[in-house]
Amino acid sequence: MTTRRAKSRWANAVLVCRKCSKKVKGGFGPDGDKPLAKALRKQLHLGKGPKSGAGIIEVGCLDICPKRAVTVVDTRHPDQWLIVRPGANLDGLAHELGLKG
Repeated sequence: MTTRRAKSRWANAVLVCRKCSKKVKGGFGPDGDKPLAKALRKQLHLGKGPKSGAGIIEVGCLDICPKRAVTVVDTRHPDQWLIVRPGANLDGLAHELGLKG
């Protein structure tokens, strides 16, 4: 057998562009000082790794490169990418992405 399987508890996964997050230098969370992925995990009380309830993963450049915003992909809807501005309502974004804490 050439492949192995690993289990996770993820209900869904969200991809967050790491390059966009670096460019906006935080801007998310209650104090506006956290990157989007970290702020979402904290807001929803999610950990990292396969034991968390959902995967919020920072990935390399997604080649959209919006000005002063972060590109996000909900893997349940890969044809509809989101452009999220700093200061966005994280509860609303989590609901739109189908994330539960």
